[in-house]
Amino acid sequence: MAHILSISEVPLPYRLNQKDTMEFAREMFGSSFRDIDRLLKVFINGEIETRSFASDLEWFKETHTFEEKNTKYIETAVEFGAEAIKTCLNDASFLKNKVHEEEIDAIFFISSTGISTPSIEARIMNLLPFSPHTKRIPIWGLGCAGGAAGLSRAFDYCKAYPEANVLVLSVELCSLTFQKDDRSKSNLIGTSIFADGISCALLCGEKSSMRNRSALDLVPLIEAAQSTLLHDSQDVMGWDIKNEGLYVIFSKDIPTLISNWLKPNVEEFLTDRGTSLNEINHFIAHPGGKKVIQAYEESLGFTEQKTKISLDVLKEHGNMSSATILYVLRRFMEGDMEKGDLGLAAALGPGFSSELLLMRWT
Repeated sequence: MAHILSISEVPLPYRLNQKDTMEFAREMFGSSFRDIDRLLKVFINGEIETRSFASDLEWFKETHTFEEKNTKYIETAVEFGAEAIKTCLNDASFLKNKVHEEEIDAIFFISSTGISTPSIEARIMNLLPFSPHTKRIPIWGLGCAGGAAGLSRAFDYCKAYPEANVLVLSVELCSLTFQKDDRSKSNLIGTSIFADGISCALLCGEKSSMRNRSALDLVPLIEAAQSTLLHDSQDVMGWDIKNEGLYVIFSKDIPTLISNWLKPNVEEFLTDRGTSLNEINHFIAHPGGKKVIQAYEESLGFTEQKTKISLDVLKEHGNMSSATILYVLRRFMEGDMEKGDLGLAAALGPGFSSELLLMRWT
């Protein structure tokens, strides 16, 4: 099992309201779609109000090579990823005193929006005083499911090494995958919902003394995790990798897939752990979009109250791919919880796949 002790989120330089990004899309795509006004309603109907980006809108109006975009990805990921780690280890609202980098046994680095070898966590370890023996586990390509998968793999690590202290660092710069000359509806929809986000979580095993440094009376304890792949669904979401970079694949069938596939998957997971949907107090959902949240509600029989925090994060930040669920979980950790409360965390990603975690506040 693994305790989650602290989660950080890092403000990025450019914060824009949805009206600004909608006018940007009109300028970029207006000449390509006769029904541009109808299509732009996706910016309004998605209920996103603000988003953060690593660059201003003028930067995206220019043509950039894959090399230029990826160089910016590396520079931004290292700068703000290091900031996320420092904030996570020194957040007085979660921790009684600072955790030092040398106390961390492993770093799980999660991303799908850029490429770097050496990977980003290695570059950060050259800036912050980590032990040279800290284990590095970079995980690439899980998209929106990546944050939940990172927590799951950190949970697995802490089961194997119950005295361990680990970090899950998620860096997603979705804006850098924007394709200026891609006139597909997938690119337009992606422009309406995706944003940049960076977050870091601190976890410890059951035998780690780090648990005693929590400033909270109750923290979530991960009790179980499950990964599931839906066969022959590679075309549902992901990237087409071309000379100009990453082109978004975003199927309109995602809400239908959730409605038909998710509930049996969740029920199997919970039944194997001796519990049920009726016993879940908190639903920690990755808010892929408004329709995804509605599909969660319809499939699992949850009320709008169960998905409110996820919708609030979507409104405030948009879809930040893997980082989004960490933003959601942080808000649950800041809330008023009861001892023994059960939480179900869920995220969906390329594959088509799901990551589920069962948490209990202890």
